[in-house]
Amino acid sequence: MLAFCVWWIFCFIDFNRTLATTEPTLPSSPIENVYDYKNIESKFALRTPEEPDEDTCYLVPGQVETISQCNFNHTSQTFVVIHGWTVSGMYESWVPKLVDALYKREPDSNVVVVDWLLRAQQHYPVSAGYTQLVGKDVASFIDWMEEELNYPVDNMHLLGYSLGAHAAGIAGSLTKKKINRITGLDPAGPNFEYADATIRLSPDDADFVDVLHTYTRGSPDRSIGIQKPVGHIDIYPNGGNFQPGCNLGEALLLIAEKGLADVDQLVKCSHERSIHLFIDSLLYDEKQSMVYRCTSKEAFEKGLCLSCRKNRCNTLGYKVNKVRGKRSTRMFLKTRAKMPYKVFHYQVKVHLFGTKNWTMSNQPFLVSLYGTKDESKNIAIILPEVSTNKTYSFLIHTEIDIGDLLMLKVHWEKESFFSWSDWWTTYAFEIRKIRVKSGETQKKTVFCPKEGIHSHLKRGKEPVVFVKCFDHTHSKNHD
Repeated sequence: MLAFCVWWIFCFIDFNRTLATTEPTLPSSPIENVYDYKNIESKFALRTPEEPDEDTCYLVPGQVETISQCNFNHTSQTFVVIHGWTVSGMYESWVPKLVDALYKREPDSNVVVVDWLLRAQQHYPVSAGYTQLVGKDVASFIDWMEEELNYPVDNMHLLGYSLGAHAAGIAGSLTKKKINRITGLDPAGPNFEYADATIRLSPDDADFVDVLHTYTRGSPDRSIGIQKPVGHIDIYPNGGNFQPGCNLGEALLLIAEKGLADVDQLVKCSHERSIHLFIDSLLYDEKQSMVYRCTSKEAFEKGLCLSCRKNRCNTLGYKVNKVRGKRSTRMFLKTRAKMPYKVFHYQVKVHLFGTKNWTMSNQPFLVSLYGTKDESKNIAIILPEVSTNKTYSFLIHTEIDIGDLLMLKVHWEKESFFSWSDWWTTYAFEIRKIRVKSGETQKKTVFCPKEGIHSHLKRGKEPVVFVKCFDHTHSKNHD
């Protein structure tokens, strides 16, 4: 098992070396769509709910009999799944999981998996260049279906992962009629971050393009996933960096629990999380994750972007509200480490009064929420800086649906068990009110100290309890 893990890691290292040493092979201009079905190398497997992991029947452009042979449903929508770069030359484990989830959500649909494995297993820059030809193949397939069956392209939804997202974009740009939707699942970054819109995924490629960015870490030219917005809506879960549950220790625990079947998660957990977030949106209809428009992840971390006014919030994944603006809309959310990924977001806003002026950095706090349904205790938050006589806003999130807020507790932890400064100074704030806004319900609640007009929050002492100020509580939106 260890040897297999090491093999995957060295493949990943070789991938990064390749990016650093090889010039891009993308064409400088888009290719034209000239129909020649004999030259189509990509294969189009219509998978079934009974065998989501097997390519049992192929739709072959130019061979009309394959449509009836594969039992294509003419009256339902079609999902076209396009995989990305592969080290092994085989389908990755997520493919049947996505196929199965699509059929569970839409049992009468058609789920077509595009097989471009031979082109996808080359050195990364070579495979990146092949996305142009794969996109041409997919466009030819869609146009053939539209012309042969009069099948409406409004029923077409392309889902492309990594390099497959850019192949989907090329396909959308080449079809005679604009397709309904493309979902980009962490579109590949290397060779595409600075590429022209005509040779990568862009908002012009479909009536609606939504994108999930889950691994945008590092400099733009070395980021595994593309960093810049490339759709009508671009969603950055957890800021678009490392995803919860994807550190090395947790990946090794996953291997210990489930064996080598999921060992590939060791090196591409965050990249592939985009797929599983979309699968989550298919399987957990009652637990849809909310996303919020924001100018930056830093502003989102301060809780400043939980408004739903004027289409500022949306639903992640399959049931996204198809809002198209003049510019790409950047949206953010927090998630759990496992399915269901949904969490509940809260903005906490508080003014810290004090008779002495002082400033400290990286202070740890614990916030506990109590509601009509449940409670969520000791939510950790570290404020980069705290000062007296200043207002702070920060974001907290919890996996628990606590219902309407009734009470909260705040505890200011010591920086360490033994702190020299605590021998001669007692650090404390006076807090008169705490304002909390729920992103999911849009309710704003004002809290007052349970005892007295104001409370004193002291470092390392007992938590301070706040209850609803009934004369201030209302449900109006605020930004």
